[in-house]
Amino acid sequence: MSLSFRKNRRIGFTLVELLVVIAIIGILVGLLLPAVQAAREAARRMQCSNNLKQLGLAMLNYESATKLLPQGRTAGPASQSVFGALLPYMEQVSVYNLIDFNVSATHANNTAARAVQIPTLRCPSDPTGQSPVAGWGVTNYRSNQGSGILNGQPSTVVGNSNYGFPAPNGPLVPSLNIKIGSITDGLSNTAAFSEHPIGDFSNAISTWTDTFQPGTYPATPDEAIQMCYAITVTDLTKQGNSNVGGPWLQSGHTQGSYYHVDVPGRRSCMYPPGRVYTTAKSLHTGGVNVTRCDGSVQFIPNTIDLVAWRAFGTRDGGETTLSGIDQ
Repeated sequence: MSLSFRKNRRIGFTLVELLVVIAIIGILVGLLLPAVQAAREAARRMQCSNNLKQLGLAMLNYESATKLLPQGRTAGPASQSVFGALLPYMEQVSVYNLIDFNVSATHANNTAARAVQIPTLRCPSDPTGQSPVAGWGVTNYRSNQGSGILNGQPSTVVGNSNYGFPAPNGPLVPSLNIKIGSITDGLSNTAAFSEHPIGDFSNAISTWTDTFQPGTYPATPDEAIQMCYAITVTDLTKQGNSNVGGPWLQSGHTQGSYYHVDVPGRRSCMYPPGRVYTTAKSLHTGGVNVTRCDGSVQFIPNTIDLVAWRAFGTRDGGETTLSGIDQ
């Protein structure tokens, strides 16, 4: 009897039991996957923050060596980004030695330099695995030009016009090395660097990362925002520039600088000649990392008050409203 019972014992699972087990596993995976993804993004955001920290330290070491801050964009036809000057302070002397600072980033003399991908200039949260253009290293980071809409040069530079606008009021401005003492708002109250995703370099229908062209000319930052958001993004006459973030050696609103005209995460627009604003934005959820002029880094939410964000962008505006900024 016992032998017969053992022979007839069921071994294994029934189909129903197997389906129940699979369902339980699926539920557990569904519960755990968002947590795993969140943990991975937290690690990527931390690495991005560390990259910006390194840029801040490089800027301060440059200032310690020269008693001046680097230019946000070099003077003359070269018009190179701030990153070239910072390379010796980022353990990238070999790349620095490749650069011809007398010609533009796209000149043949800088073919080797612009092709190097500097790891510190890439945010791991950006899914763009490599440069969309062969031979162009890219950057996710930008220097702060200020809270205005001027993409020109300081009025002290001969031959340059400010189109009736004041000179850029950020800490890293075109064609001018300012003294750190000029940041009278305080180093911890003034942004130096932030971030921006890499574009698709297609120059087709513009995407969130691109810069649009409304075709009209604003007189104030507020008017610039209104014009920027009045356009239809699928209107081919308003398409801007999707060559965003490359090459890292080149400066300008699509490669090396950003503005505190509008809050992070918003649309960017340019109004040639001379008027433009590129917003800070990122692939992080809800905001962007920002390096202060004292070298510290803070995550700033996209919901920050516009008045406070603009105040954070100026070096000597004397503003007192910095709601949402750690002080």
